[in-house]
Amino acid sequence: MVTLNASSPLTTKSFLPYRHAPRRPISFSPVFAVHSTDPKKSTQSASASVKWSLESWKSKKALQLPDYPDQKDVDSVLQTLSSFPPIVFAGEARKLEDKLGQAAMGQAFMLQGGDCAESFKEFNANNIRDTFRVLLQMGVVLMFGGQLPVIKVGRMAGQFAKPRSDPFEEKDGVKLPSYRGDNINGDAFDEKSRIPDPHRMVRAYTQSVATLNLLRAFATGGYAAMQRVSQWNLDFTQHSEQGDRYRELANRVDEALGFMGAAGLTSAHPIMTTTEFWTSHECLLLPYEQALTREDSTSGLYYDCSAHMLWVGERTRQLDGAHVEFLRGIANPLGIKVCDHQVSWFG
Repeated sequence: MVTLNASSPLTTKSFLPYRHAPRRPISFSPVFAVHSTDPKKSTQSASASVKWSLESWKSKKALQLPDYPDQKDVDSVLQTLSSFPPIVFAGEARKLEDKLGQAAMGQAFMLQGGDCAESFKEFNANNIRDTFRVLLQMGVVLMFGGQLPVIKVGRMAGQFAKPRSDPFEEKDGVKLPSYRGDNINGDAFDEKSRIPDPHRMVRAYTQSVATLNLLRAFATGGYAAMQRVSQWNLDFTQHSEQGDRYRELANRVDEALGFMGAAGLTSAHPIMTTTEFWTSHECLLLPYEQALTREDSTSGLYYDCSAHMLWVGERTRQLDGAHVEFLRGIANPLGIKVCDHQVSWFG
């Protein structure tokens, strides 16, 4: 898996393909094998024996959450959000889980990328398009080099909240609450901007919906056509200082597309003009996530419909904490952020 964000600058080294050893046929287990080595056995731990509910996280210690000045205002906003349509659907999240199951068994490759945090003032079609385009370009190179399907997951359409190491920020002797992301407060260093505003959650919802709507159009409307992406890569090799390293690879991809076209798999075929694209963000602002969680009518499972995939961050992954408690009850594909401090977790 490759994960990129704005805090980890994209370098050309990231484009180098990984050559896999020859693969043997694998008999696929049910998708729940991703979560348990034996899907027939219960995956619940002793700590998970307590009944989960949409609000059970409130009984746990919740870190990184804002202190809103008016709880009635918060409740009103959350009630409004809970009445809004879901941003994604349960069936889409299940489909992503199936694909991630293939990646876990060496049959696919996951590529995730996007900004460290989205903002309201930088929201425009060009920024969305550019991020989508980079992921498409990387996906084609990885798919060709690894000879595996690439699962493209955007860190976008919901990645607003920012965990902070310190709840306060100080400048020139003035101490104010830290900026926690545009869905919570403003980044301007003044008292008014730093007051948490629950109505920002509504704006985050509407921007997420608009972003995903544009991403769906890009993914299925011809913008993601394989020939177009290949030409972008060729242009990159011709107009960048790093292009020499990748020109041969880009030419090989172009030759492969020429062969496929000669064999009848042309740009008129849907598989050559569309792609699947998924969204993800850190599950941080729990009241917002709860408001967008829905019970799936077909399975009876709960899905957080703010994104296809969510993850718990390094500052909120305490096993007895509120964020883990919330995530254990939803059926979305989940991730966990770890670092070298947690190497003992893996033996």
